[in-house]
Amino acid sequence: MKALSTGTRKLKDEIEASGDAPALAAVAALLEMGDRLSLLDRIVPGKEFTVQELAAHADLPQAGTAGYLAAMESAGIIEPTGSGAFVTAADFERVRHQAGYLSWVMNANRPFIENAREYLCNPDKGSGAYLRDGRQVAVSSQWMGSMAFYPAALEVIAASKPERIADLGSGTCRLLIEVLRKFPGCTGIGLDLDGPSCRAAEAAGEQAGVGDRLTVIERPIQSIATDPAPVADTDVIHAGFVFHDMMPEEEDVADAVLANCRNALRPGGIMAITDAVPYLRNDRERRFSAIVTYYHQQFMRRKLLTESEWSDKLKAAGFREVAIVELGFPTGRLFVASR
Repeated sequence: MKALSTGTRKLKDEIEASGDAPALAAVAALLEMGDRLSLLDRIVPGKEFTVQELAAHADLPQAGTAGYLAAMESAGIIEPTGSGAFVTAADFERVRHQAGYLSWVMNANRPFIENAREYLCNPDKGSGAYLRDGRQVAVSSQWMGSMAFYPAALEVIAASKPERIADLGSGTCRLLIEVLRKFPGCTGIGLDLDGPSCRAAEAAGEQAGVGDRLTVIERPIQSIATDPAPVADTDVIHAGFVFHDMMPEEEDVADAVLANCRNALRPGGIMAITDAVPYLRNDRERRFSAIVTYYHQQFMRRKLLTESEWSDKLKAAGFREVAIVELGFPTGRLFVASR
């Protein structure tokens, strides 16, 4: 009896030490596979799906698709409906969001982990020496952002009740599409350098029924420094995690972009910038902030601005005041600059 009691205590200690890590690792692996298999775009909350439908959609054998869904169901990520179909579990969006952190840290940035020695031994090695998987970066960022930085940006934007909004580095225009659906009289401009993302944004806009109010422009945000026409006469200009890509080599260009954005806004307009700040020390953000900062400084050769540096830069661009919002995304801040 004594040995059993000791063993029970030991097992309890081991379970507490592991915490949620085993479950999170499993979810991340299954969801990453689902994304790579082109299955996750059909495994969405609120919609039923079958083995046959998913297999046909992804051009996969039904037996293999059934095996994958069996693992997903066993993990509690999806649930059977009783009629041969499946639906996502109630906490699907939450666990996908959590898996995004693991996916981004370990897989989206895999080249930095695998080539750390070379980067450290060759300090002058360029940031593009080893390219990350762009899709992995985009997907994992979307999973993280779904509950950690998109909601805050949408809340600020919605409070402005915009009639015209521009998004710099818009990707597939997910944020813009949500805004346009919420405000039927609003028009939106998405600016992004990546051609495939722009084409996907146009298709997503049409599918969402807002294509006639969404303009997608394929060009770098740096171009706003010399031609601010795309952001002219806007109520809101949003930029998510794009300005640090200009730091430090193009910091003067970033300053020109900010100044032109300020001048392009209508009276009372705002610029909402989401970005990471470096090396935070509070308990909640400390560890994730450390890896985000280290990746950007050591491997991407990027300069992350502090809260005070961002505030000074925005005021130097002519903005009247700057509000800073702490995000659920550790190390993330939303800077709301008023014209």
